Amino acid sequence: MACSAKKTFLLSFLFLIAAGTVHSLDYSDINTALSKITYFDSSKNEGTTSFRSLLIPIGGRAESLGSAYTGLCDDAGYINYNAAASCILNDTQASAYHNSWIADSKLDTLVFTTRINNLGFGFQAGCLYMPFTEYNLFGERVNTSYYSESNFAANVSYNFLAGYDFKGFALGATVKSAFRSVPSYTDNDTDAIKSFSGLAQSGVGIMADIGMMLQFNFLKFFASRTPNVRIGFSAQNLGAAFTGFGSKSGLKLDDPLPTVFAAGLSCQFLPIITATLDIKQPVNLFEPKKYQMFSVGAGVILAFTKNISLLTGLEIKGGNPRFSTGAELQLSNARINFNYTLDLTTSLSPVNRMSISAKILLGDRGRAVRQQKIDELYLKGLEYYANSQWELAIEQWEEVLKLNKRYDPAILGIESARSQIEMYERVRNSMFFEE
Repeated sequence: MACSAKKTFLLSFLFLIAAGTVHSLDYSDINTALSKITYFDSSKNEGTTSFRSLLIPIGGRAESLGSAYTGLCDDAGYINYNAAASCILNDTQASAYHNSWIADSKLDTLVFTTRINNLGFGFQAGCLYMPFTEYNLFGERVNTSYYSESNFAANVSYNFLAGYDFKGFALGATVKSAFRSVPSYTDNDTDAIKSFSGLAQSGVGIMADIGMMLQFNFLKFFASRTPNVRIGFSAQNLGAAFTGFGSKSGLKLDDPLPTVFAAGLSCQFLPIITATLDIKQPVNLFEPKKYQMFSVGAGVILAFTKNISLLTGLEIKGGNPRFSTGAELQLSNARINFNYTLDLTTSLSPVNRMSISAKILLGDRGRAVRQQKIDELYLKGLEYYANSQWELAIEQWEEVLKLNKRYDPAILGIESARSQIEMYERVRNSMFFEE
């Protein structure tokens, strides 16, 4: 009993010491420790590009995964990550995103995307806006307006050589334009707003994205027609920006755009678990030798049911870890995503934001019905083949190829049926002899 009491006292004493240490711990020390863990080699060239709003996640599924989306891109958010993905989406989608960013700024985005067979295309319109308030020397508010950066995008992609076994090689491009609107400011002497004074600082950007995507099966231990592995590559914001509207010197080349090269991988290990990984490298197209920090992101999707999924992600760039988590609700013709993101940039004070997205699923342009018809014709052909009715089997499978010319099982079936007919003819002819 005495020994037990001594152990209890010792454990209690150690607990009190630990509790006192935690209570007296300076949170700045914790922040310093976290910074050292996640700090690699920050660059003095960070933040030197224009139209930084192009780097802000629009929200939704992609942000829930820590922006590790280049190698997945299975919804309308692809248009900001991989231009090749519109031709492999299952549904036509009309999507709306709202992201409450920092410093009372908001980012609203609309996306529409659709697909016709192996050809996909999409459109996007987005706007980042934040309050602009001006005070005079006496602290009186003399001007209220908004600073904004708007962007517009048009995408097209095509999935080459897509078939039953090989799922194709998708290539795509997105043409984008952006406009920076700086509000007019006041005269220091009169407090009157100077018309078009902000125009000289406003700017326009012209750019393009290119992307590619591969799909295939690897270490797949469950039945599904959807490939379980995707690999994607993309180059974003290739172009230039200009400023100086209305100035006497005319338009001039602005700071470089935030060009990024990215590679991504996604793997569906089980029907309920999908993991993603991204590596992104910013590049200064004007001065490529200027170093900028790369970033790494990873995400996981847990599909608990067909209607509810949990998503979580992490992105690290130098001393800036970013954590995100989200929930996705699948309805009959809609999909809703709620996302929360926490940035630990300079302190442990939570720099957090919320985003929400809603997608209306407008159908698949009859692809599911066509696939059902293909399945019925193929199975009927197998039935004829099993009964040695090879000509009828060939007829069924030729109908399949009219609907999908790269349906490999039907192609192989026709070859096998013709071989059977030739063999039967040879055997029958060998039974007859000339007199």
